[in-house]
Amino acid sequence: MNEKPYIKKGTKTFRRTTLAMFFGGFNTFAIMYSTQPLLPVFSREFHISPAAASLSLSLTTMALAISMLFVGSLSEVKGRKPLMIFSLVSASVLAMFTAFVPNYHVLLLFRVLQGIVLAGLPAVAMAYLSEEIERGDLGIAMGLYVSGISVGGMSGRIIIGILTDLFNWRVALGAVGILSVLASLLFCYLLPPSEHFQKRPLEIKMLTKSMINHLKDPSLLCLYGIAFFILGSFVTLYNYIGFQLMARPYSLSQTIVGFIFILYIVGTFSSTWMGRQADLHGRNKMLWLGLLLMALGACLTLQTSLAIKILGIASLTFGFFGSHSIASSWVGHQAIRDKAQASSLYLFFYYAGSSTGGTVGGTFWQAFGWGGVISLILGFVSCAFLLSLYLNHITSKHRQLKANLTPRKQTVHV
Repeated sequence: MNEKPYIKKGTKTFRRTTLAMFFGGFNTFAIMYSTQPLLPVFSREFHISPAAASLSLSLTTMALAISMLFVGSLSEVKGRKPLMIFSLVSASVLAMFTAFVPNYHVLLLFRVLQGIVLAGLPAVAMAYLSEEIERGDLGIAMGLYVSGISVGGMSGRIIIGILTDLFNWRVALGAVGILSVLASLLFCYLLPPSEHFQKRPLEIKMLTKSMINHLKDPSLLCLYGIAFFILGSFVTLYNYIGFQLMARPYSLSQTIVGFIFILYIVGTFSSTWMGRQADLHGRNKMLWLGLLLMALGACLTLQTSLAIKILGIASLTFGFFGSHSIASSWVGHQAIRDKAQASSLYLFFYYAGSSTGGTVGGTFWQAFGWGGVISLILGFVSCAFLLSLYLNHITSKHRQLKANLTPRKQTVHV
């Protein structure tokens, strides 16, 4: 019985797979973060605080985080590709419906529903790639998927900013929904079916046991904590930078603030480049570099100069996408079995960080201004760095143990 080959870099199948994942990441994050540039608009139109306006994003990411704990296991029964397609199509339809909501409470309801159905792609994508892609090429494949995330997040926010200025926020959200439907169709056409996936019955007891086992793994726990803190930092900055830039002394328009998100393009480069460098030079070193760039970028945004502030946002964005690319692919390497559950837990902590940082950041903004927002971000990045140091200690100890055991085995054979 011949085992089916894994997808290797340089092949047509690899190009189709990574392009499909690019569109999938684009779709998911264009929808998920579509309300982020609208937070100042919601605050004015619905007469709510910045923290309350942030719930249009935080509730979506929290619903997604909780759903992913179960969706990954559901894919073990229904299959990877069918579940991802359902996720993208249903989320795209809901995105169009948000354009017609009568009030803010109904908008929040639709955003929660979007979070639930959106869980299907990110919860399964990492498991699909880790099963189908040649192990040595997983870093660059994951990097290209994360590139789709950055382009989707960037494009969605820019489109929202422009259309909100030209028309209104309802037209803007409807346009993102239509664009998402097109991306869903491309994903469906391009993505190859799973070749190394084996269906299993849904067993709640086994699911619980699998998640507990992953949570007992110190290295995975470190990666989950890093995910929480890096996305919490990233979302906090982008949630509230619009409030600062639309106020004095900058007084920028919604369109110009929307174009700030074009800095996501550096994430398109960094996720792929740092993923490749991690494969060559080691994941720990590149993760430290990413976290350092995030901290440096946060500090630069404290400057009054708009040019330096933008440079700081770019630095934090570069570091974030590179760090996420490394940490997410690391989960696929570290989890020996039940990769879908391991990925689901990673993303649960990842989006829980988004919800927590995104909402708590509003309290810091109201109480302490931009300096308070940056202090929260630096605290988060510091926690991620401490976890990375402990992760390095664990992996070094594991490598040393393996090296010490190897000669003993050879002596026995002699």
